[in-house]
Amino acid sequence: MALAGGIIVIIAFAAIIKKYEARMVLFAAGLLMCIIGGVAGNAITTFSKTMVHGTLVPVICTVMGFSFVMKLTECDRHLVESISGVITKARIILIPLAVLLTWWINIAIPSAAGCAAAVGSILIPALIAAGVHPAMAAAAVLAGTWGSAISPGTSHNPFVADLAGTDVMSVIMNEAPAAIIASFVCIIALTAISVIRNEGPSDDRRQAYLAELSEEEQNRTFKINPIYALIPLVPLVMLVLGSKQIAILPLTDVPTAMITGSILALIATRTNPQEVTKKFFDGMGSAYGSVMGLIVAAGVFTAGMAAMGLTGALIEAMKGSESVAKFAGAFGPFLIAVISGSGDAAALAFNGAITPQAEAFGMSIVDLGSLAQMAGAIGRSMSPVAGAAMVCAGLAKVSPMEISKRNAIPMLLATITFMIALFI
Repeated sequence: MALAGGIIVIIAFAAIIKKYEARMVLFAAGLLMCIIGGVAGNAITTFSKTMVHGTLVPVICTVMGFSFVMKLTECDRHLVESISGVITKARIILIPLAVLLTWWINIAIPSAAGCAAAVGSILIPALIAAGVHPAMAAAAVLAGTWGSAISPGTSHNPFVADLAGTDVMSVIMNEAPAAIIASFVCIIALTAISVIRNEGPSDDRRQAYLAELSEEEQNRTFKINPIYALIPLVPLVMLVLGSKQIAILPLTDVPTAMITGSILALIATRTNPQEVTKKFFDGMGSAYGSVMGLIVAAGVFTAGMAAMGLTGALIEAMKGSESVAKFAGAFGPFLIAVISGSGDAAALAFNGAITPQAEAFGMSIVDLGSLAQMAGAIGRSMSPVAGAAMVCAGLAKVSPMEISKRNAIPMLLATITFMIALFI
């Protein structure tokens, strides 16, 4: 049974890598394994239970609602424009700054593709205009799109928090130091690659790029409103200052922070309340269909693995070997993310099936869960088929493979660094 389950799992992930709909693949594989295991009803029970999850649904849906409101009011653009102005004043450290700014902005705008579009549309032309090679400019922005892994807005942190029976900010506070260290390793490695490839600032490239721009594009201006620029950061500030670890503000949950931010955006920008309300609920619906849909399907997949005895077999194989669990948690999601362009399916499946047994491997649920989701996010940031990579490649007018080649070593080093730093 375990062997048959293993074959089904391999076929499922092969199908995801081949770009078949991940929700369909995970649900179908989970249902099939439950049927073979003689517990077909478990698939539907898990499906129904996860659909109305009391923690994940409010968190994930309100985050996406807030994101839609930020786009409607253009508050996200004001934030990006205000920060990206630093780029033009620090030509010597263009690439490190681009990665760092994207990484931190991605915490406030947790969608990788959304952040790549918002930040890349400004930073990539700015970098190219400053003389950076187009592929390296795109690689720098893509390299920063895993900052969302320490955001309360990503689906994984609430998922891990729920498994561990703790709050989201406790998970983030635990993984953030290791993630920040890994981000600097990534920045140093990408900068070194740029120097080795001689892809730093070049006046020739700058002039060639400017020559391609129309007069209208060169003279385009955007007036930044500082208040608008601060609004996307409000929920993050509320969550950090209202966390149990800092406790300067009263304890704040994610839905409260996101709804507060949306109301502030409505008041500050004086946008039509009807439009803001529609966008907020559109965002919630989008989140439920895409993100929660994937979590529901992954839950059925996990139930199927358990029904086939595969979960038990994997746990027995890892018991007493912390190093095996670490490498499986890091490089399983990482490799699948690189190949498929999404670390979500692999990380959710791993965290649903293996992470609850973390103590049997001498690890905590928070640590192992954080490792799996972080590795998936980092792997996605070097995948040539990821949505964010396609966005960056389109903005820079280069092949996604050119971006992937530049990001491969930095992302691998970031994963290894995070794994080491998390368990020190």
